Amino acid sequence: MARVPDVQQLLRDDIVSGALPFGSRLRIDELASRYGVSHMPIRETLRQLSGEGLVIIEPNRGARVRPIDIGFVEDLFDIRSAVETMLARRASERRNAGHVAALRAAQEELEAHVRNGDFEAVRPVNQRFHEVINDAAGNPGAMSLVDKHWLLAAALWQRYGYDDGRFYDETRFHGVINDHQHLIQAIERGDSTSALLLMGAHIEKAKHDLLARMTAAQLAAGLEQPA
Repeated sequence: MARVPDVQQLLRDDIVSGALPFGSRLRIDELASRYGVSHMPIRETLRQLSGEGLVIIEPNRGARVRPIDIGFVEDLFDIRSAVETMLARRASERRNAGHVAALRAAQEELEAHVRNGDFEAVRPVNQRFHEVINDAAGNPGAMSLVDKHWLLAAALWQRYGYDDGRFYDETRFHGVINDHQHLIQAIERGDSTSALLLMGAHIEKAKHDLLARMTAAQLAAGLEQPA
């Protein structure tokens, strides 16, 4: 029988992949059958994923995958920008040689994946790049908040084609690479103002990119509906 952490990862993966659509009901009996466990691990898993922001638990109505709309995504990225710009500023003030080396290593790996068209590998390496900056900042509370938002962002990016190239845009990926290079330089030289501004602009670009993809997908879905 699967353990609770295993069930959490299975359900998390099904939400991120789109196997369980945004807004869909999560019925305990169905999930227990799906993952081959009793009701107790499912209840614990739903509580955990509620804390991560992937699931909403409503009194007397049960649980469902968090519904997502344009306004929610705008709020999500605004919060992320407020926190990660602060972390970038602090990282530039507290960084050491190990942090800079880790950033360069992640950047080299990301660039290699882009050159090879390995889109599935880009997102986790991009996340690792940001995690190094956040770790250098040394603010565990802020990092915990960012981690929660990364889970939601991962679900959105995968849902709208980041990993498989459905919306591949060479200019977009080269823009990410360019942003990262400037961030590394600002952090390495201890330029806190530039690090903050660069991170803010970087996240703003990501927000507009995702919103454009969501809008395009929604329009396409509308066109596919029967007249």
